[in-house]
Amino acid sequence: MWRAALLLLLTATLPARADTVFVLNSADASISVLDAVTRTETRRIPLLREAHHLVVSPDGQNLVIGDSGGNELFFLDPQSGEIRRRERISNPYHLEYSPDGRYLVIASLRRDQIDIYDAVTLSLLQRFRQPDKPSHVAFSPDSRFVYVTLQGTGQVAAVDMETRSTAWIQDVGPEPAGIIWHRGRLLIGLMGRTDFVTLDPATREVRTAFQVGRGAHNVFPAPDGRTLYATSRVDSRIAEVDAATLEVRRVFEVPGGPDCIAFDSDGRIYATLRWIGRVLVLDPVSGEQAQIRVGRSPHGIFVMPRRPGLGADFAFAAPGAVSGSRPLPQPVVGGGTIARVAPAQAVPPTPAATTARQDGEVAVRVNAGHPASYPARPSLR
Repeated sequence: MWRAALLLLLTATLPARADTVFVLNSADASISVLDAVTRTETRRIPLLREAHHLVVSPDGQNLVIGDSGGNELFFLDPQSGEIRRRERISNPYHLEYSPDGRYLVIASLRRDQIDIYDAVTLSLLQRFRQPDKPSHVAFSPDSRFVYVTLQGTGQVAAVDMETRSTAWIQDVGPEPAGIIWHRGRLLIGLMGRTDFVTLDPATREVRTAFQVGRGAHNVFPAPDGRTLYATSRVDSRIAEVDAATLEVRRVFEVPGGPDCIAFDSDGRIYATLRWIGRVLVLDPVSGEQAQIRVGRSPHGIFVMPRRPGLGADFAFAAPGAVSGSRPLPQPVVGGGTIARVAPAQAVPPTPAATTARQDGEVAVRVNAGHPASYPARPSLR
């Protein structure tokens, strides 16, 4: 009995395992794996040519990484970093799964196309040719529409997922890049200006939302759902924005060209700094900053939490997931319950489709009924 009590005491006093941070080095064709406590790179995983973005699979079991230059998807175990499988896919630049888990949509920046795949089989269901540079992808919470920024033409295209046709194309401003669904509207960064704009998908009205600086690029909801963080790559800033009012509360000057952002379960920000080959670690409460050296031109980033009860799906299971590129109609607790059901019957593919690659299951998340709560965060020092 005393041995069991002693073991329990020792286990309780051991430090928690460090979060693992995965960083896509676009110019080095690799993934940097970082230890969040020591803030060091522990290993580097080689890819093919040029990886930019990654997403969590609907079942939370894989990080799906698009190597756009190598025309492949890599499926990575977020626990071990092991590459489980690879699939040939045309120019996967930015990618996102539909909230219902049925589809994977890929924007092909180089090949001017938007591709809809079956999420399970990776069969190509539909291909849309676009005028110039499809850039970033975001869904409506009901999975009915997917919205894609067209960087070369200053527009947003809305694709109806039921009819698999373009519903409309709307001018929004020069060089639109990052796009998310936020409280019934779309929020879009304009790299050719200093501002983010809102686009009402019902009326297609475009309004200036807030200013962040030259090269306004992308925006990410914090896990608490009350704050957005927007990046400016040219003026090199991260703006803290009130999610309800879209008022800029604070601006963090961050040299190095901040691009993509991920959050840990304590609310810290991890941002890739494209121009200097580093990752920023920012505590938004204290304002403390630290940097971690990685490969050249780091772009996509993901934090794998090591807190018991949390999994890779923390990225979209936290309360902030009601906004984002894959918004859920109702948020679930991080690492929340996953119920497996048979995959939805897909509409027969068009002649452009590829053959089915494998059978599998689609994950459906069950609302746990209350938001996650997080303790006070420790200092960066």
